[in-house]
Amino acid sequence: MYKLIACDLDETLLNDQKKISPENVRAIKKAVAQGVFFVPNTGRNFLTVQDNLRELGLYQQENSYVISFNGGAIVENQGNQILTTNLLSFKVIRQLFELGVKNNYCIHVYSLDKLYIWNINSKEINYISGRVAHWEELKEDNIDALAGTELVKIIFNVPTKAEREKIEGEVLRNIDDSLNITFSSDRYIEFNSAKADKGQGLIKLGKMLNIEEDEIIAIGDSGNDLAMIKTAGLGVAVANAHELIKENANFITSNDNNNSAVAEVIEKFIL
Repeated sequence: MYKLIACDLDETLLNDQKKISPENVRAIKKAVAQGVFFVPNTGRNFLTVQDNLRELGLYQQENSYVISFNGGAIVENQGNQILTTNLLSFKVIRQLFELGVKNNYCIHVYSLDKLYIWNINSKEINYISGRVAHWEELKEDNIDALAGTELVKIIFNVPTKAEREKIEGEVLRNIDDSLNITFSSDRYIEFNSAKADKGQGLIKLGKMLNIEEDEIIAIGDSGNDLAMIKTAGLGVAVANAHELIKENANFITSNDNNNSAVAEVIEKFIL
């Protein structure tokens, strides 16, 4: 019997209009009513998912959780209490930031409670609007002002997979070969601590809740979901998932993110 569902948000639970379908909401609420934990496992800051939690009846709930920043933090929803973190050193963040500036990428730098963006453009604003409510634009092409801030993740908007792979190789060779580097949403390369990925975060939360890996379902679509797909007892790829995710999944939904794929999973394996 499955006791916990870990679910990616963008392109998995959310449709292309950045909404949760009524079918998904109903299925999730039914699963939670049966005592199943529903845990968003996202690359995003936990503060950006509060409206989603409201829709699902999980907002400010005790014993209800979000795994955020690709496993960089586990947060209890009641009081947004941060239970665990895996930070990046400022030295590495600065080196990565300088590489992004050199390539003129749009760069996101995440602290535990803020998102800082350098070199934002209209396409990026269009993509993140409705996903991220607030960000602070960095005016300077350096991040010295953040030297005393706890930073958890940095990402670049890189337009092609080939270029993302090239940057990944350059970072592993020249900056830090122990980083957790993932791709997401067909637009980002993401850099986390080696101790932070969605799978490690899921294992850690499972241990807190006395839930075994084979009692967990993980649902995702993109490269940063691979670790949790491989970790969970049942790894699920939605129909619109990348081939790498489908190849490593135990189950592939018939429906995509625009047609309530998460509800399909819950109906089949929980209800």
